[in-house]
Amino acid sequence: MTAALTARGLTKRYGATTALQDVALEVGAGELVGLLGPNGAGKSTLVKIACGLVRATAGAAEVAGAPAGSMAARSATGYLAELFRFPGWARADEVLTLHQRLARSRGGGEERERLLARVGLAGEGRRKVETMSKGMQQRLGIAQALIGSPQLVLLDEPTSALDPAGRRTVRDLLVELRGQGIGVLLNSHLLSEIELVCDRVVIVDRGRVVAEGRPQELTAPGGVEIETAAGVRRLPDARREDVPALVRELVAAGEEVYGVRVVSGTLEDAYLAAVVGRDG
Repeated sequence: MTAALTARGLTKRYGATTALQDVALEVGAGELVGLLGPNGAGKSTLVKIACGLVRATAGAAEVAGAPAGSMAARSATGYLAELFRFPGWARADEVLTLHQRLARSRGGGEERERLLARVGLAGEGRRKVETMSKGMQQRLGIAQALIGSPQLVLLDEPTSALDPAGRRTVRDLLVELRGQGIGVLLNSHLLSEIELVCDRVVIVDRGRVVAEGRPQELTAPGGVEIETAAGVRRLPDARREDVPALVRELVAAGEEVYGVRVVSGTLEDAYLAAVVGRDG
């Protein structure tokens, strides 16, 4: 199956400044990939190249097998920018109608109603943007990105303005998109959200990919903690497979065991090691 997004040897220079250097990245069909990195790392440049808004200096990017920026690639792409703005006087239904025209979608009212329902805005088609909370506007933006059934969806900080319930709605939607074979590149500073939903994570720093893999592959083991009557014993070098033997030894020694926890690092730890650690 053709990948939703493929980048090979992607390089972008602005004069003497190199925004991207030899970046290779792939988002498979039905794959959720988290894009992480500090401000100025090159994430926005990568997304703009995928959208066709910026041309690469070297290398190539393809969306659903078509060159990024081509009509076919743009038709296969849905995008929500971090700092988007819809006219306050427009109703939700009018915003989606405009974007249907831009995307040349023939979904009509049925598509608009379906997308509003998918982002938790069912029945809000006649509500004006200026009367919506920031979180509601964010969800409307996500609905806009899904117009025309794109094969690749690029989301830039889609949950930044949402409360916990809104974040759960978006997470459920992302899982639904995965099931439909839609590839998603999710740019977010909320590492906990990335860790919960993404199949794979790509960390970019100073224009280069410095780490990538499944979240559980990037996080380092942190040992085992065993709660006994004498207190909590911390065994930093122990692994999950060591737990049965450790518990047997403690019980045989007359200890009362109340709980066991296998400790692992977090995605935040992996991110800091990949980015901040490079400065050390």
